[in-house]
Amino acid sequence: MRLHDIRKTYGDKVVFDRFELDIPDGSVTWIMGESGAGKTTLLRIISGLEDFCGEIIGREGRISMVFQEDRLFEELSPVDNCLITASGAAAEDIRRELLLSGIPEENLKLPANKLSGGMKRRTALIRALFYPSSILLMDEPFKGLDDESRRKTAEIVSRMAAGRTVIAVTHDIADTELLKGNVVNI
Repeated sequence: MRLHDIRKTYGDKVVFDRFELDIPDGSVTWIMGESGAGKTTLLRIISGLEDFCGEIIGREGRISMVFQEDRLFEELSPVDNCLITASGAAAEDIRRELLLSGIPEENLKLPANKLSGGMKRRTALIRALFYPSSILLMDEPFKGLDDESRRKTAEIVSRMAAGRTVIAVTHDIADTELLKGNVVNI
């Protein structure tokens, strides 16, 4: 995928001006930068959620996205939240991945509004991974997770996203060590 001559403004504020980025298919690319540098805006441009000038060449297939906010259905359980987007996936497969991420079994039937922030985050990540996509966009994917949960979740992302083009935003260089890839500073 190639982002060519990207320009994005919000009123008088220029976020990107003639921005260029090549992202190899099937690779992991981490986007890093200061707060307000446009990292989230870049994901929104790639996903088609943000208007911009310029072009994206080679963006093909379905896109799955993990937003900064978890965006779960608060009244649904972690398994049911994942089943909404999981095309043909079995509830047992989803349950297994949620358990591997460190969510305790007794919490898998609770509504999302009863889960901790870390359990919500892991549910949002696993939901995005079960969506059949060729591109996975993740905004601060491991935020709010303790070290062990980050490690477990990164292993799941690495395994389940293999072969997909993964573009992730982070402030934490340690995230890039958990999920190896190219690092681009903007």
